Amino acid sequence: MDSRTHDAYAAQNGHATGDLPARRALATEAVHAGREDLAELGLHAPPLDLSTTYPCRDSRAEAARIDAFAADGAEMTGPPVYGRIGNPTVARFETALARLEGTESAVAFASGMAALSAVLLVRNALGLRHVVAVRPLYGCSDHLLTAGLLGSEVTWTDPAGIADALRPDTGLVMVESPANPTLAELDLRAVAHACGSVPLLADNTFATPVLQRPAEQGARLVLHSATKYLGGHGDVMGGVVACDEELARQLRQVRFATGGLLHPLAGYLLLRGLSTLPVRVRAASSTAAELARRLAADPRVARVHYPRIGGAMIAFEVHGDPHAVIGGVRLITPAVSLGSVDTLIQHPASISHRIVDADDRRGAGVSDRLLRLSVGLEDVEDLWADLEGALGAERVENRREEEVAGR
Repeated sequence: MDSRTHDAYAAQNGHATGDLPARRALATEAVHAGREDLAELGLHAPPLDLSTTYPCRDSRAEAARIDAFAADGAEMTGPPVYGRIGNPTVARFETALARLEGTESAVAFASGMAALSAVLLVRNALGLRHVVAVRPLYGCSDHLLTAGLLGSEVTWTDPAGIADALRPDTGLVMVESPANPTLAELDLRAVAHACGSVPLLADNTFATPVLQRPAEQGARLVLHSATKYLGGHGDVMGGVVACDEELARQLRQVRFATGGLLHPLAGYLLLRGLSTLPVRVRAASSTAAELARRLAADPRVARVHYPRIGGAMIAFEVHGDPHAVIGGVRLITPAVSLGSVDTLIQHPASISHRIVDADDRRGAGVSDRLLRLSVGLEDVEDLWADLEGALGAERVENRREEEVAGR
């Protein structure tokens, strides 16, 4: 932990600088970060504050605090003022996520796309509208950049071309590793070096801080769709950016101005989700590694993609019709999203990456026969039995098509 992270943690949790113990294990932080004051408050579970506004009889002092926030975006001291400026429950989640990612701060939003939009708006406001990005990215991230919906201009390149793609108006380099949906991995340290002084944003949704901490490898911003593993139960939507306090202040100002707020109930559920994150990720990763091994040995499967760092995501290409596999599962949930306690399967070319131009999609390795599997917490034998049945359904369907074609 660098001195800035140490000081930020001390300030957020009522410690004087120098009083903080050595960094605790990730599993311990997941359970206790953002909750350190509960015993003193006489509480065990974190309180859920649903207030949108907060009474104050000293309007002059309140005005001064609002002016201070408008000037620099720093978190307010003292009681809250208005829900669009900040919420105590959401702040607990932000503190915990920053601790897990090893950054000074974190700023939460209503969704991962709202979080990415805020980052782009912060850079655009400085006249730095150019983005360098490496495919594949999540389909909607790709579309947001390609379409220039927020006034950004994107240059797509491979990792080796990042340095040459930088311009004086480049405000951001964006990567995702492991990537959605191919699980391609990048050397984040080498990418950060190629960025020079341009901030690197790394989407860490698939890996989570359990498997990697991009800030330790040079990324200045770490993006999560908190809807996925951070929540972990398919019942909450949110996004968050872990970063240094300077960028966090700018992101808070954009969040206040645009209203892309994380609801307090979502903040409560995400904080609860973090407490089991290491256990869930490690258990699902163990099952995923075994399923990847079995899929790689199955003659009905053309190719399996599984990251070197592990994880609970698998991508695999079938020889036959991928849609028949989707229709053939009975235990596995055929649905978009990922990171839930139950296993989900989807066809990226039809769903998550359909919005990306077909040639760009295929050029990034997202083939029409690729399936994406988000492994949950079910027993590995039950999951394998379901996959075998679905692959068999694909084979039956393929044979029927051949018979029809032969008539």
